[in-house]
Amino acid sequence: MTDPQITENFTVTMEKFLALACTRLPDDVYAKLKELRESEDSGIQKVLYDAYFENLQQALELGRPCCQDTGLPHFYIKAGASFPWLDMVGPALEEAVRRATGSVPLRQNAVNYFEERNTGDNTGERIPWINWDIVPGGEDLEIITYFAGGGCCLPGRSRAFKPSDGYAAIVQSVFDTVADLGVNACPPLVVGVGLGHNIENAAMLSKKAYLRPLGTCHPHPRGAELERQLAAGLNKLGIGAQGMRGNSVVMGVHIESSARHTATFAVAVNTACYAHRRGLIKFKKDMSWELTGYRGAVL
Repeated sequence: MTDPQITENFTVTMEKFLALACTRLPDDVYAKLKELRESEDSGIQKVLYDAYFENLQQALELGRPCCQDTGLPHFYIKAGASFPWLDMVGPALEEAVRRATGSVPLRQNAVNYFEERNTGDNTGERIPWINWDIVPGGEDLEIITYFAGGGCCLPGRSRAFKPSDGYAAIVQSVFDTVADLGVNACPPLVVGVGLGHNIENAAMLSKKAYLRPLGTCHPHPRGAELERQLAAGLNKLGIGAQGMRGNSVVMGVHIESSARHTATFAVAVNTACYAHRRGLIKFKKDMSWELTGYRGAVL
Protein backbone atom coordinates (compact mmCIF):
# COMPACT_ATOMS: atom_id res chain seq x y z
CA MET A 1 0.00 0.00 0.00
CA THR A 2 1.31 3.43 -0.87
CA ASP A 3 0.07 6.96 -0.42
CA PRO A 4 2.03 9.84 -2.03
CA GLN A 5 1.54 12.23 0.89
CA ILE A 6 2.49 9.65 3.52
CA THR A 7 5.53 8.68 1.47
CA GLU A 8 6.65 12.30 1.16
CA ASN A 9 6.13 13.01 4.86
CA PHE A 10 8.09 9.90 5.80
CA THR A 11 10.91 10.84 3.41
CA VAL A 12 11.16 14.36 4.82
CA THR A 13 11.16 13.05 8.40
CA MET A 14 13.93 10.57 7.63
CA GLU A 15 15.99 13.22 5.84
CA LYS A 16 15.82 15.36 8.99
CA PHE A 17 16.53 12.35 11.18
CA LEU A 18 19.66 11.54 9.18
CA ALA A 19 20.83 15.10 9.80
CA LEU A 20 20.25 14.73 13.55
CA ALA A 21 21.88 11.30 13.79
CA CYS A 22 25.10 12.30 12.04
CA THR A 23 25.36 15.57 13.98
CA ARG A 24 24.52 14.57 17.57
CA LEU A 25 25.61 11.44 19.42
CA PRO A 26 22.93 9.54 21.32
CA ASP A 27 22.69 10.37 25.01
CA ASP A 28 24.10 7.07 26.28
CA VAL A 29 27.22 7.40 24.12
CA TYR A 30 27.84 11.01 25.13
CA ALA A 31 27.45 10.11 28.82
CA LYS A 32 29.87 7.20 28.47
CA LEU A 33 32.49 9.41 26.84
CA LYS A 34 32.16 11.83 29.77
CA GLU A 35 32.65 8.96 32.20
CA LEU A 36 35.74 7.68 30.40
CA ARG A 37 37.26 11.15 30.21
CA GLU A 38 37.10 11.38 33.99
CA SER A 39 38.68 7.93 34.37
CA GLU A 40 41.81 8.90 32.41
CA ASP A 41 44.87 9.97 34.37
CA SER A 42 46.96 11.02 31.36
CA GLY A 43 47.11 14.67 30.40
CA ILE A 44 47.17 13.89 26.68
CA GLN A 45 44.10 11.68 27.05
CA LYS A 46 42.16 14.49 28.72
CA VAL A 47 43.22 16.85 25.92
CA LEU A 48 42.01 14.36 23.31
CA TYR A 49 38.65 13.86 25.03
CA ASP A 50 38.26 17.62 25.34
CA ALA A 51 38.89 17.87 21.60
CA TYR A 52 36.17 15.25 21.05
CA PHE A 53 33.70 17.26 23.10
CA GLU A 54 34.63 20.55 21.44
CA ASN A 55 34.10 18.90 18.06
CA LEU A 56 30.70 17.55 19.13
CA GLN A 57 29.66 20.98 20.42
CA GLN A 58 30.76 22.68 17.21
CA ALA A 59 28.78 20.13 15.20
CA LEU A 60 25.63 21.03 17.14
CA GLU A 61 26.17 24.78 16.93
CA LEU A 62 27.01 24.77 13.22
CA GLY A 63 24.54 22.04 12.24
CA ARG A 64 27.24 19.93 10.59
CA PRO A 65 28.19 16.25 10.81
CA CYS A 66 30.36 15.47 13.83
CA CYS A 67 32.74 13.42 11.63
CA GLN A 68 33.80 14.19 8.07
CA ASP A 69 33.36 10.49 7.17
CA THR A 70 29.59 10.20 7.19
CA GLY A 71 30.11 6.65 5.99
CA LEU A 72 27.66 4.49 4.14
CA PRO A 73 24.10 4.71 5.47
CA HIS A 74 22.84 1.49 7.04
CA PHE A 75 19.28 0.89 8.22
CA TYR A 76 18.27 -1.88 10.60
CA ILE A 77 14.50 -2.21 10.62
CA LYS A 78 12.03 -4.03 12.83
CA ALA A 79 8.76 -3.91 10.92
CA GLY A 80 5.49 -5.08 12.31
CA ALA A 81 3.86 -7.55 9.95
CA SER A 82 0.70 -5.43 10.12
CA PHE A 83 2.41 -2.07 9.56
CA PRO A 84 0.30 -0.71 6.67
CA TRP A 85 2.96 1.20 4.72
CA LEU A 86 5.76 -1.32 4.22
CA ASP A 87 5.81 -0.97 0.43
CA MET A 88 7.06 2.58 0.51
CA VAL A 89 9.74 2.24 3.22
CA GLY A 90 12.69 1.01 1.14
CA PRO A 91 12.32 3.47 -1.77
CA ALA A 92 11.61 6.34 0.63
CA LEU A 93 14.74 5.63 2.66
CA GLU A 94 16.80 5.66 -0.52
CA GLU A 95 15.29 9.01 -1.48
CA ALA A 96 15.90 10.38 2.03
CA VAL A 97 19.58 9.45 1.73
CA ARG A 98 19.77 11.05 -1.69
CA ARG A 99 18.29 14.30 -0.37
CA ALA A 100 20.35 14.29 2.83
CA THR A 101 23.54 13.99 0.80
CA GLY A 102 22.88 17.51 -0.41
CA SER A 103 21.04 19.06 2.52
CA VAL A 104 23.09 17.87 5.52
CA PRO A 105 25.51 17.48 3.67
CA LEU A 106 26.75 13.89 3.74
CA ARG A 107 30.09 13.06 2.19
CA GLN A 108 29.68 11.22 -1.10
CA ASN A 109 31.01 7.74 -0.35
CA ALA A 110 29.13 5.19 -2.46
CA VAL A 111 31.16 3.57 -5.27
CA ASN A 112 29.66 0.87 -7.48
CA TYR A 113 32.15 -1.96 -7.88
CA PHE A 114 32.41 -2.59 -11.61
CA GLU A 115 31.79 0.97 -12.76
CA GLU A 116 34.51 2.23 -10.35
CA ARG A 117 32.88 5.60 -9.93
CA ASN A 118 31.30 7.52 -7.10
CA THR A 119 27.53 7.71 -7.55
CA GLY A 120 27.51 11.19 -6.00
CA ASP A 121 24.45 10.73 -3.77
CA ASN A 122 25.29 7.86 -1.37
CA THR A 123 22.96 5.47 -3.17
CA GLY A 124 24.02 2.63 -5.41
CA GLU A 125 23.92 -1.11 -5.77
CA ARG A 126 22.22 -2.34 -2.56
CA ILE A 127 23.10 0.96 -0.85
CA PRO A 128 21.72 2.26 1.43
CA TRP A 129 22.02 -1.13 3.10
CA ILE A 130 18.71 -2.20 4.64
CA ASN A 131 18.34 -5.14 7.02
CA TRP A 132 14.77 -6.27 7.75
CA ASP A 133 13.34 -8.10 10.75
CA ILE A 134 9.60 -8.77 10.56
CA VAL A 135 7.74 -8.75 13.89
CA PRO A 136 4.69 -11.04 13.77
CA GLY A 137 1.55 -9.29 14.94
CA GLY A 138 3.29 -5.91 15.19
CA GLU A 139 1.93 -2.66 13.79
CA ASP A 140 4.90 -0.32 14.31
CA LEU A 141 8.08 0.45 12.41
CA GLU A 142 11.40 0.79 14.28
CA ILE A 143 14.41 2.08 12.36
CA ILE A 144 18.00 2.21 13.56
CA THR A 145 20.21 4.22 11.27
CA TYR A 146 23.97 3.93 11.35
CA PHE A 147 26.71 5.80 9.52
CA ALA A 148 29.23 3.05 8.76
CA GLY A 149 32.62 4.74 8.51
CA GLY A 150 35.58 3.45 6.56
CA GLY A 151 38.04 3.33 9.45
CA CYS A 152 35.97 1.54 12.09
CA CYS A 153 32.91 -0.59 11.43
CA LEU A 154 33.52 -1.44 7.76
CA PRO A 155 36.84 -3.37 8.18
CA GLY A 156 35.39 -6.09 10.46
CA ARG A 157 36.48 -9.74 10.56
CA SER A 158 34.73 -13.09 10.60
CA ARG A 159 36.12 -16.61 10.98
CA ALA A 160 34.79 -20.14 11.46
CA PHE A 161 36.29 -22.58 13.98
CA LYS A 162 36.03 -26.16 15.19
CA PRO A 163 34.24 -26.64 18.53
CA SER A 164 37.49 -28.00 19.94
CA ASP A 165 38.99 -24.51 19.54
CA GLY A 166 36.68 -23.47 22.37
CA TYR A 167 36.11 -20.09 23.96
CA ALA A 168 39.79 -19.28 23.55
CA ALA A 169 39.14 -18.79 19.84
CA ILE A 170 36.49 -16.19 20.63
CA VAL A 171 38.78 -14.28 22.95
CA GLN A 172 41.70 -14.46 20.51
CA SER A 173 39.55 -13.19 17.64
CA VAL A 174 38.32 -10.23 19.65
CA PHE A 175 41.76 -9.25 20.93
CA ASP A 176 43.46 -9.68 17.56
CA THR A 177 40.87 -7.53 15.82
CA VAL A 178 40.84 -4.71 18.36
CA ALA A 179 44.63 -4.68 18.73
CA ASP A 180 45.12 -4.62 14.95
CA LEU A 181 42.29 -2.38 13.76
CA GLY A 182 41.37 -0.46 16.89
CA VAL A 183 44.23 2.04 16.82
CA ASN A 184 42.92 3.44 13.52
CA ALA A 185 39.24 3.25 14.44
CA CYS A 186 39.11 6.34 16.69
CA PRO A 187 38.83 4.78 20.17
CA PRO A 188 37.14 4.42 22.55
CA LEU A 189 35.20 1.78 20.65
CA VAL A 190 31.99 -0.16 20.94
CA VAL A 191 32.96 -3.73 20.06
CA GLY A 192 30.29 -5.94 18.54
CA VAL A 193 30.87 -9.69 18.70
CA GLY A 194 28.70 -12.11 16.75
CA LEU A 195 28.71 -15.80 17.68
CA GLY A 196 26.96 -17.87 15.06
CA HIS A 197 26.96 -20.97 12.91
CA ASN A 198 28.68 -19.50 9.85
CA ILE A 199 30.58 -16.36 8.96
CA GLU A 200 27.69 -14.44 7.40
CA ASN A 201 25.27 -14.86 10.29
CA ALA A 202 28.04 -14.12 12.81
CA ALA A 203 28.90 -10.94 10.89
CA MET A 204 25.31 -9.70 10.95
CA LEU A 205 25.00 -10.51 14.65
CA SER A 206 28.16 -8.52 15.37
CA LYS A 207 26.61 -5.50 13.67
CA LYS A 208 23.42 -5.81 15.68
CA ALA A 209 25.51 -6.22 18.81
CA TYR A 210 27.17 -2.82 18.60
CA LEU A 211 23.80 -1.20 17.93
CA ARG A 212 22.52 -2.16 21.38
CA PRO A 213 22.28 0.63 23.97
CA LEU A 214 25.38 0.93 26.12
CA GLY A 215 24.99 -0.77 29.47
CA THR A 216 22.79 -3.59 28.18
CA CYS A 217 23.92 -7.20 28.58
CA HIS A 218 23.62 -10.49 26.77
CA PRO A 219 20.53 -12.30 28.11
CA HIS A 220 22.47 -15.41 29.13
CA PRO A 221 24.57 -15.00 32.31
CA ARG A 222 27.62 -16.61 30.70
CA GLY A 223 27.29 -14.31 27.70
CA ALA A 224 27.02 -11.27 29.96
CA GLU A 225 30.06 -12.39 31.94
CA LEU A 226 32.07 -12.88 28.74
CA GLU A 227 31.15 -9.32 27.67
CA ARG A 228 32.38 -8.01 31.01
CA GLN A 229 35.63 -9.98 30.92
CA LEU A 230 36.39 -9.00 27.33
CA ALA A 231 35.83 -5.31 28.08
CA ALA A 232 38.05 -5.46 31.16
CA GLY A 233 40.78 -7.32 29.30
CA LEU A 234 40.72 -5.05 26.26
CA ASN A 235 41.02 -1.98 28.46
CA LYS A 236 44.27 -3.41 29.81
CA LEU A 237 45.82 -3.13 26.34
CA GLY A 238 46.77 0.45 27.18
CA ILE A 239 45.13 1.94 24.08
CA GLY A 240 43.18 5.13 24.62
CA ALA A 241 41.55 7.90 22.61
CA GLN A 242 42.96 8.28 19.10
CA GLY A 243 45.16 5.22 19.63
CA MET A 244 47.40 7.01 22.12
CA ARG A 245 48.25 5.35 25.42
CA GLY A 246 45.29 5.40 27.77
CA ASN A 247 43.03 3.46 30.09
CA SER A 248 40.00 2.70 27.91
CA VAL A 249 40.04 1.36 24.38
CA VAL A 250 36.37 0.33 24.62
CA MET A 251 33.13 1.88 25.78
CA GLY A 252 31.72 -1.61 25.93
CA VAL A 253 31.70 -5.09 24.40
CA HIS A 254 28.36 -6.46 23.21
CA ILE A 255 27.73 -10.06 22.15
CA GLU A 256 24.84 -11.39 20.08
CA SER A 257 24.57 -15.12 19.46
CA SER A 258 22.61 -17.82 17.69
CA ALA A 259 22.53 -21.59 17.98
CA ARG A 260 25.27 -23.33 16.03
CA HIS A 261 25.95 -26.61 14.28
CA THR A 262 27.53 -29.42 16.29
CA ALA A 263 30.62 -29.35 14.06
CA THR A 264 31.42 -25.65 13.78
CA PHE A 265 31.05 -22.20 15.23
CA ALA A 266 31.81 -18.75 13.85
CA VAL A 267 33.04 -15.51 15.38
CA ALA A 268 32.75 -12.05 13.88
CA VAL A 269 34.06 -8.80 15.34
CA ASN A 270 33.10 -5.29 14.30
CA THR A 271 34.14 -2.06 15.96
CA ALA A 272 32.34 1.27 16.18
CA CYS A 273 34.28 4.47 16.83
CA TYR A 274 33.79 7.14 19.50
CA ALA A 275 31.50 8.99 17.08
CA HIS A 276 28.98 6.18 17.50
CA ARG A 277 26.22 7.61 15.34
CA ARG A 278 23.47 5.14 16.14
CA GLY A 279 20.04 6.70 15.80
CA LEU A 280 16.65 5.21 16.65
CA ILE A 281 13.25 6.41 15.48
CA LYS A 282 9.90 4.65 15.86
CA PHE A 283 6.79 5.11 13.70
CA LYS A 284 3.24 4.14 14.63
CA LYS A 285 0.87 2.86 11.97
CA ASP A 286 -0.68 6.35 11.80
CA MET A 287 2.87 7.58 10.95
CA SER A 288 3.31 9.56 14.14
CA TRP A 289 6.85 9.11 15.39
CA GLU A 290 9.09 9.36 18.43
CA LEU A 291 12.82 9.66 18.94
CA THR A 292 14.66 7.45 21.40
CA GLY A 293 17.99 8.44 22.90
CA TYR A 294 18.06 12.16 22.03
CA ARG A 295 16.71 14.06 25.01
CA GLY A 296 14.97 17.26 23.94
CA ALA A 297 15.73 16.83 20.23
CA VAL A 298 13.32 17.98 17.55
CA LEU A 299 13.31 17.39 13.80
